[in-house]
Amino acid sequence: MAVRPDLSAFQITRKWPARHPERIQLYSLPTPNGVKASIMLEETGLPYEAHLVRFDTNDQMSPEFLSLNPNNKIPAILDPNGPGGQPFALFESGAILVYLADKSGRFMPKDVAGKYETLQWVMFQMGGIGPMFGQLGFFHKFAGKDYEDKRPRDRYVAESRRLLAVLDQRLAGRDWVMGRDYTIADIAILPWVRNLVGFYGAGELVGFDSFTNVQRVLAAFVARPAVARGLTIPARD
Repeated sequence: MAVRPDLSAFQITRKWPARHPERIQLYSLPTPNGVKASIMLEETGLPYEAHLVRFDTNDQMSPEFLSLNPNNKIPAILDPNGPGGQPFALFESGAILVYLADKSGRFMPKDVAGKYETLQWVMFQMGGIGPMFGQLGFFHKFAGKDYEDKRPRDRYVAESRRLLAVLDQRLAGRDWVMGRDYTIADIAILPWVRNLVGFYGAGELVGFDSFTNVQRVLAAFVARPAVARGLTIPARD
């Protein structure tokens, strides 16, 4: 009989007990960053257990969550079978994507050049698309929408439109960001595009109808069964 991993040394398991400690523990919420991890886990088939981190009750600020991620952001994971067979904790969605690609041997090119080209597009999302789309969401949908001065909103509209143009050009004649192969670059970028035009309702504002390549690839992305599942994990109460 296999020995069940002991995760008791990790404070986070006191707030979110592991019913299946032999599986990867995911601490998340279905936001654009959060679903990167759940989609990747669904795509790879790696066994995992999802735990909902509620923002409305400030779970992300609890001592238990901060013990795993001092930056109080989701997602975070705890892998009971990490490097060297030891439990391994990791935060930052981009780092989690790279780790899971390495662990599963999937969704990352095997050749060195392809690997780093993929990583540059992951960084494009992390340094550009995520922060800029997020700021646009604030000024268009949330508290910032009430600001009389629309210059901040318009700044992020312009930058979001520019980033979409870069992505649209990249996708011209390609099935996915890296060509024929679906990779972690797609899993990083496309949830944010979906959120921009869906939850944020900013499609008309950024002229999304003109980015036909992005529309095409986004439709292919959300049609993937693993993506459809991952977009709802962890389930909200």
